[in-house]
Amino acid sequence: MGIVRHSRCAAIDWLTIGPIAPHADAIKQHFVDGRYAPTTTASYLIDIAHFARWARSRRLDLRRIDEASVTEFLDQHLPHCRCEGSVRRDRGDHRAALGHLLFVLRAKGAIASPAKSMTPVDEELRRFDAHMGRVRGLAPNTRTGVLRVVGRLLRQRFGSGCVDIALIKPTHVRSFYAQQAALHSKPGGVGSVVAALHGYLRYRASLGDQVQGLIGAASAPANWRFSTLPKALTDREVEQLVASLAQPGHSMRRADAIVRCALDLGLRSGEVARIKLDDIDWRAGTITLRHTKGLREDVLPLPATTGEAIAAYLKNERPQTSNRAVFVRHIAPRDKPVGPDLVRKTIRQAYVRAGLPYTRSHLLRHTMASRLLAGGSSLKEVADVLRHRALSTTQVYAKLDSRKLVEVALPWPGSAS
Repeated sequence: MGIVRHSRCAAIDWLTIGPIAPHADAIKQHFVDGRYAPTTTASYLIDIAHFARWARSRRLDLRRIDEASVTEFLDQHLPHCRCEGSVRRDRGDHRAALGHLLFVLRAKGAIASPAKSMTPVDEELRRFDAHMGRVRGLAPNTRTGVLRVVGRLLRQRFGSGCVDIALIKPTHVRSFYAQQAALHSKPGGVGSVVAALHGYLRYRASLGDQVQGLIGAASAPANWRFSTLPKALTDREVEQLVASLAQPGHSMRRADAIVRCALDLGLRSGEVARIKLDDIDWRAGTITLRHTKGLREDVLPLPATTGEAIAAYLKNERPQTSNRAVFVRHIAPRDKPVGPDLVRKTIRQAYVRAGLPYTRSHLLRHTMASRLLAGGSSLKEVADVLRHRALSTTQVYAKLDSRKLVEVALPWPGSAS
């Protein structure tokens, strides 16, 4: 046992004699701050020391440590490693450990940030992205989808050369549209391609380019938005879901609070993940949503059931952290907020515990809207709670309010009046 302990220490000693020695303490502190388990921290430090030992043998100075040197170590040294002492040879663990190394070195300014490609197309997309955020107020996720489509068109036409909109002809747009349409099985997906192209071409028109002929080259397909009813949980299914909450187990209080935020407030997954401690006014009973899909700030009433679930999580389960997010990670790095993916995963797991055959987290948002309508709320009130920019977005829920539709329906010809 003593021999193993000595060899582990000898391996970690390479942190203090290799090229990363000036930042050895910062690397160790990084894992302490992230509240990584001691065994995980020790394993990562051994892997980083292994890399430091290799880097010293290769006479790499600190400035030459980057993704390329990490790849060389993983591809060429690790599979044939003959290093003595306590070294590990798991590629995945080494890659994770060295990812932390690069993060710390860049945070300290010891190495340069990864070089970014800046072709003329990249520059054009950067300017268009700034326009979408500054002028149109589009959310980051929306802009990412638009840039993906526009980038495909521009790279197809210009490659790494200069962007000249005058060289794009209607036939090019139609051909590109046909290629993209083949990738989508539903009209809504094709419609997003058209919306992205039209948005970019309108941006170019605002710069003085003659693109009117291009705008008409791609038309959105017919998409009967209101042909189907939005899926929502029935009252009985809501009762099942609520009854399944408050179960004992790891991270269950966080799960209860997340489900309540989606069911009682109709919050999107990203909105749940972004809630801060300062956004909740416990005295006024309100919650402020910041940086929402419409890049606005909205103040909503905080239902008692939601507030109780959040309070129970904060008091009994939330780990100690300096992060101001309400929902934080329960595993390392613990000083980080949860992301939208974890919110969606939590809701899917809640469905399973309740015995419900669903997977979509957005289903709870639809359910909240349906329950509001059933309770007598108007479409305008539902639109306000859902924070829709246009009332037309909310109109799909009108078909769920069958009671009010019956009141305004005309008698069938020939029926008894």
